[in-house]
Amino acid sequence: MLSRPKPGESEADLLHFQNQFLAAGASPAVKIVKKADKRKGKEGSTDAETPSLQDSKDVVMLDGFPDTLPALTPAPPKKSKIKSASVHFEDEDPEERLESHDRHITAVFSKIIVMDAWLSRLQVQLGSGRKSIFAQKMAAKRAAEKAAAAPSAAECVQVRSAAPDALDPVGSTGEAPLPSNGDFLTSQRPCLITGEGLGSQKSEEEAQAIHRENLEKLQSMSEEEILQEQARLLAQLDPSLVAFLKSQRGNNEGQKKELKMEPNRPEEFVESLISFISVLEGKTDVSFSPHTDDDLPVKPRKEWIHMDNVEFEKLEWMKDLPSPRQKKTKKGMQARFSLKGELIPADADLPTHLGLHHHGEEAERAGYSLQELFHLSRSQVTQQRTLALQVLGRIVQRARAGEFASSLKGSVLRLLLDAGFLFLLRFSLDDAVENVMAASVGALQALLVSLDDEKYLDWTFSWYQGMAAFPFVPNNEEEEEEEEEELNGTAKSQDKKLKDDNKPDPDVARYDVVKGLLKTKIQHRLRYILEVVRPVPTVVLDILHILTHMARHSSEACNQLLDCPRLIETIVREFLPTQWDPKVAEPGFLLTSLHGVACASAMKFIRVLASGGRNATARLLNTFEMKSRLSRFIAEDPQDVPLAREEALRLSTEAFRLWAVAAGYGQACDLYSDLYPVLVRILQSLPELLGGKSPVVELAVQRAAAVVTVLTHVTQTAGYTAELSNSEDGEPIPPPPVAWSQVSGLQPFLETSLKKIFQQISQSETWQTLQPLTTTCVIFLGVYYSAYSQQVRPDNTGCLLISLASACVLPLKTGTYWQYLKRQPCSALCNPLSCSPAPESVGSIASLSCTGGKPPLSLVGSKSPFPFLTALLFLINNITHIHKGLTSKYSSVLGFKGLKDYLHQSWQTGPPSVTPSSAWILRHEYHLQYFVLALARRMAGTCPDYTQHASLHHCVAMALLSRLLPGSEHLAHEVLLDLAFNPEFLPEGKAGGPEAADFSDILHLGTSVTRGALLRESYQNLPSIRSCYLSHFVHLQPTLMRSQASYQGRNYLVQSMLLPEVRGPILPSDWPFFPLISLYNKVTNAETRGAILNSLPLDFINTVTWNLQWVLLLETWRSKILQSIPTAAKLARLMCVFLTGSDLFLEAPIHRYTAALLSVYCQPKILDSLNLDAPLPGLASFHDLYISLLEQFEGVSFGDPLFGVFVLLPLQKRFSVHLRLSVFGEHTNTLRALGVPLQQFPVPLERYTSPPEDNLNLLRLYFRTLVTGALRHTWCPVLYVVAVAHVNSFIFSQESTTQVDAARKSMLRKTWLLVDENLKKHLLYYKLLNAESPLGFDLYEQLPPMRLKYLQIVTQKEITEDASAVDS
Repeated sequence: MLSRPKPGESEADLLHFQNQFLAAGASPAVKIVKKADKRKGKEGSTDAETPSLQDSKDVVMLDGFPDTLPALTPAPPKKSKIKSASVHFEDEDPEERLESHDRHITAVFSKIIVMDAWLSRLQVQLGSGRKSIFAQKMAAKRAAEKAAAAPSAAECVQVRSAAPDALDPVGSTGEAPLPSNGDFLTSQRPCLITGEGLGSQKSEEEAQAIHRENLEKLQSMSEEEILQEQARLLAQLDPSLVAFLKSQRGNNEGQKKELKMEPNRPEEFVESLISFISVLEGKTDVSFSPHTDDDLPVKPRKEWIHMDNVEFEKLEWMKDLPSPRQKKTKKGMQARFSLKGELIPADADLPTHLGLHHHGEEAERAGYSLQELFHLSRSQVTQQRTLALQVLGRIVQRARAGEFASSLKGSVLRLLLDAGFLFLLRFSLDDAVENVMAASVGALQALLVSLDDEKYLDWTFSWYQGMAAFPFVPNNEEEEEEEEEELNGTAKSQDKKLKDDNKPDPDVARYDVVKGLLKTKIQHRLRYILEVVRPVPTVVLDILHILTHMARHSSEACNQLLDCPRLIETIVREFLPTQWDPKVAEPGFLLTSLHGVACASAMKFIRVLASGGRNATARLLNTFEMKSRLSRFIAEDPQDVPLAREEALRLSTEAFRLWAVAAGYGQACDLYSDLYPVLVRILQSLPELLGGKSPVVELAVQRAAAVVTVLTHVTQTAGYTAELSNSEDGEPIPPPPVAWSQVSGLQPFLETSLKKIFQQISQSETWQTLQPLTTTCVIFLGVYYSAYSQQVRPDNTGCLLISLASACVLPLKTGTYWQYLKRQPCSALCNPLSCSPAPESVGSIASLSCTGGKPPLSLVGSKSPFPFLTALLFLINNITHIHKGLTSKYSSVLGFKGLKDYLHQSWQTGPPSVTPSSAWILRHEYHLQYFVLALARRMAGTCPDYTQHASLHHCVAMALLSRLLPGSEHLAHEVLLDLAFNPEFLPEGKAGGPEAADFSDILHLGTSVTRGALLRESYQNLPSIRSCYLSHFVHLQPTLMRSQASYQGRNYLVQSMLLPEVRGPILPSDWPFFPLISLYNKVTNAETRGAILNSLPLDFINTVTWNLQWVLLLETWRSKILQSIPTAAKLARLMCVFLTGSDLFLEAPIHRYTAALLSVYCQPKILDSLNLDAPLPGLASFHDLYISLLEQFEGVSFGDPLFGVFVLLPLQKRFSVHLRLSVFGEHTNTLRALGVPLQQFPVPLERYTSPPEDNLNLLRLYFRTLVTGALRHTWCPVLYVVAVAHVNSFIFSQESTTQVDAARKSMLRKTWLLVDENLKKHLLYYKLLNAESPLGFDLYEQLPPMRLKYLQIVTQKEITEDASAVDS
């Protein structure tokens, strides 16, 4: 019995089945009956010529036609089956008629024409195809009529030679020798004209007649006329046409000739020209080609039909591609990529079978450009769309890895996003084809997710405060989104949210990709793919990674994912089931679907989602039944879970991390009682990890670290049971479901394990492997003893701490571990490149730039000492806080050379740039520095030899204050409270610092108080100064409360594990001036509302005084701390003293400290660094500030010299001329009150007079104020000297510009005619500056001869002109 074809059979199998069926002669199951067509005539006539269906319809045989279609192989000739039923002409070829209607695939491919480059250069296209019968008949009739009235050849030449678009000839400049008359008659037949295109039987006779007319015409012309006609034609014809006609002549002779006219055969050129004219008129059919048979990619054979006329241009595409070569051009070449996303070099010669040459542009180069891939991604063919998206995803993945950074100009990711790549992927997700959806998901995962980022975030999860992380929110924002300062934080966030809701999706995605995707409801589409489409495991994992990245974006993103209908239900039901097929764990089992199987990536997504807030965690635990899932995956040992060993360990680790996040909010602690036996069993197995060398030991250590992290947060929660029970403030909070007695037994397990691990510190490999577990154990002990000391009746605390201290001192005896700190690669502060953004980082996609991994010795590397040392210092601080007597045991910590070198280098580096890739690393490094400073604060009062470290630690504390990031407000508050203003950290106040300042300088400006006395007074007022600054940072109180809840372990108050968005440090770099700036803004805002402050409150005066005292202390003893603030910004802040209130600067203490600071800023080195033209932080325009200062000076200065110096400082010659124009132009009243004595002026006058003034308008203002008396030496001696010096330099300068020369001479004449003899003498006889002189400058007793001669020339001319005017 014959078998039927089955799915998967090949074409060869189908043909085999067909032959068996025909050989058996069986009757078909279906009989096809074809009705007669009336248009084909009678039924009998067609049936007679039509074979049976069984013989002809089932088998289609083409003789000589292979299975694979050869290129340009014509189909076999066909015979007409309906000859009698067709209407045709008598001379019509039936074969030709069938060819015109053939739709066979071979015929279709044979009609494809690929244009080549040389065809586009031909300006005249000659048709050589066949004409229709009607066209041939009409052409023959028209040709016969024209032949009767055909003009002579010479007339044709004259008519056609006037072609307006002809180009210059080739080789027509020279004179050709005269031809001999005997050569005219050598050619009896035309060389080019055949007459085939005339379509008549007398075509050859017509061609001969034309040839004879040509010869007769040439014979009747003289040689001069022939050459003249030749030159004229060559000047008008296209050189390529001339070359083509000559090449035809050369082909007839069997050789090619050069493109120049042969001087002895002019008649051939004319004949060629006439033949071309005949072609244009349709009289001649010329078939030509510049190619030879050797150029053919395939050789024609006689048995091939329709190969009489070889169309070379159609065969060009069959030739081998030219070898690619590097273009020698300054412009870069277009980047091309392979199907694997690799960049292909421009000169790479790859074979064509790789499929990299299917593009039109640069056909010889392999690979596809981004534009071609974009075009292919919009194809209607599914395979093409899928391939394009896959290649684009691989390109993005390699670009993020930095593979193209050194080869390509610009950013590939930025170029793709600007071209709309994000929304191309979003639209492709909506495709109905599963392959396209899978490719778009893979490309989106490559664009958004960095698996290395996730790896290092998991690595730091168990560090100190490692669960908290910064949100993945990009830093950049539109300028129009900058909120007004008077809006509080809530108003800003609400206004920004409304703006984002009103923006189009592309505008939002341009600055924040995740927010733009969420605006397109991508979570709903991903839920549909997971729930309905149920793709392969790879796509499922990519979707989970994308959702995890979105959950890291912000709390708002977490809420949107939680609110997506059936998304969390689908993930929990399908990828976190309580039971599944155990075959999954069998070795070699091919997992075709991830649905119904537990997945660690799904658990991680739930954990990251829970980090978005305590409300989200409560919903996950209760609404989505994650609490029961936690019990199920924690209770079972990973070895018993029916999954692969690695996957089972990851799943268990993520389950413990989710529990740790929930316990960080004080939730899910009721599971502790139920799972206590499981936890104890795990703690008892910790020593087994010491000798473990299994391939999964790192995963086991990570799991153990996650378990200890859970116990840490459960212990924190249990430690505040008593506090919550006794709390009377506000609404009572229910106590947690775990008591202290339930966690008190954990300490022996972990302390024993820690002691055993410390014994392995000499074995580097084992120590590095166990370091994550060691870090978490040390953190647990620190938390445990801190909570233990807060209980109602803590017993034998001292004994426990002493025993623990002996165990913890062991790794500190040698100090070897601290030496790692001085290695530059470990510190992000000392090595900023370790946390710099990746080459392909895009502002709209937040990334940690960990792609490719971090070096082992970097801060987050596997060999980094920072996590363990931070945990150890945290434990030591808690021990010394509880038991003050143990402080001396750790005094050697601060004396380690490695630690001191690290601290010294870290605070002297410039402020690091805050980016998403640096913020999370710097935060961990700041924790280490804070604990070092906290330990130093405890030792400052107890250890007598601590003074040697005080200055270093104070510098570190001051640098740390201006660097701490949002979320660390508690640390900043502690540094301000205990370190920054602590007299113990300013040993200069006790060791002769004020007296040393007295030797450096003595204050002038009307005060007799020395700087040493001011420093001594400031040092004594440090407690008041601290209170002043703490009161002015009260606006940080809400964020301070949230930060304290996290750092102090008050889990019931923690709202989210996501830290605030990073826009910069908590405190600005100029925070020492903050009270003064705050008062200035307060007074300015009050005056804006119309309030008038006649007298300032006393606290205003004290606040400004304390602010100035603190700045003076820093400028004198910690000057390097304030080096990050520009000198111009410091002066601008000090100007607020004069702009705040009317007479605030006249208060005695404020006046003294302002003068002391001014003397510091007027030192030569500081004056050299002063730059008023550069943009200043926090100041829109220094010019506007200076105008306000001038107006205030005019109103309330009372001629105060100190105020006058601040007005005069910006008028130095090297600063903007607009500042001086403002004083001498619009505010000349200030010149009457600027009475700063020359002896008290702290700035050298050379900074005002050199170089000479070149602004003509300002020079005229100088002269006008001097002449009119607005500027006098008694009123304003400083500017009087400046104006006299510049005017004198100008009137005697040697510039030869016409306009300047006229103005100079005019000013000199007016000076000569001045009535005020003193002013006249000063302007004419000025010599040079002299600070000792009462005038401030010296005068010539007699003018130098050159100046005198010039003066006489100018003034004599003036006298002559005046005399002539009088005579007239």
